[in-house]
Amino acid sequence: MVLNSLSIDVEEHFQVSGFERVLARDAWQAQPSRVVQNTRRILQLLDEFSVKATFFVLGWVADREPALVREIADAGHDIASHGYWHRLVYSQSPEQFRDDVAHSIDVIERACGERPTGYRAPSFSITDRSRWAWPILAELGFEYDSSVFPTNLHDRYGIREADTRPHEVAANLWELPLSVLRVGRWNVPVAGGGYFRLYPYWITKSAIRRLNKSGAPANVYLHPWEFDPDQPRVPGVPRSAAFRHYVNLDQTESRLRRLLREFPFGTMRRAYADVLPAARRVARQAAAR
Repeated sequence: MVLNSLSIDVEEHFQVSGFERVLARDAWQAQPSRVVQNTRRILQLLDEFSVKATFFVLGWVADREPALVREIADAGHDIASHGYWHRLVYSQSPEQFRDDVAHSIDVIERACGERPTGYRAPSFSITDRSRWAWPILAELGFEYDSSVFPTNLHDRYGIREADTRPHEVAANLWELPLSVLRVGRWNVPVAGGGYFRLYPYWITKSAIRRLNKSGAPANVYLHPWEFDPDQPRVPGVPRSAAFRHYVNLDQTESRLRRLLREFPFGTMRRAYADVLPAARRVARQAAAR
């Protein structure tokens, strides 16, 4: 049986890339915070199903809510980095990117005592325009990245010709791509975020079955704000961005419950233990005991 990976990108409801034009970063501090209550809701659900996940924590959140990061780690989940300021990678210079990610490492490690070995770019923004990010992540000591959608069907992210399987992108750095299914000439994104909320549940279920039948784990990702249909609405958001963000928020939790009943899930390090060097070492040590 294939073990699928479940990850949570820990950020506030107002920090998504689609809101950048109407809500500046210097206004974030004045917004109502809901990340703690929403993340705890997820932690309770995962505990109910005895499932461990990978939490890609935004450094800005870790700076302000270190107790939440410790709570996630103490519950046995993996801690990874989502950068610090939730800036698109290709909107930064390599130097700015390095500083942003290094800052996130410092605040996350200070919060929970654990140095993150995994990274996910805000809005999956490692694209053809920002492949230079991989050597920087390798130099910073990351073991894996999960930032690439092997598709060109989105206006903000995607690398059309990217390998859909785990593959090495820099020295000792593995890319764990987000899940897509081949439909005709297209790689269609499935199994996470807005796709998880927009598609009928049976499509997500069928996609995961098809991936697992091929021997591949599904790479399922969600955000704490996706479990919060009562979150405050940000005024002035463009209609398309508002639709992507708010559609079917009231169905996220029930759909995830169904998914956890029907498929096995674990952290990214466990789901991809056959390719990640550190995960292989841990597995060998456990087998030797």
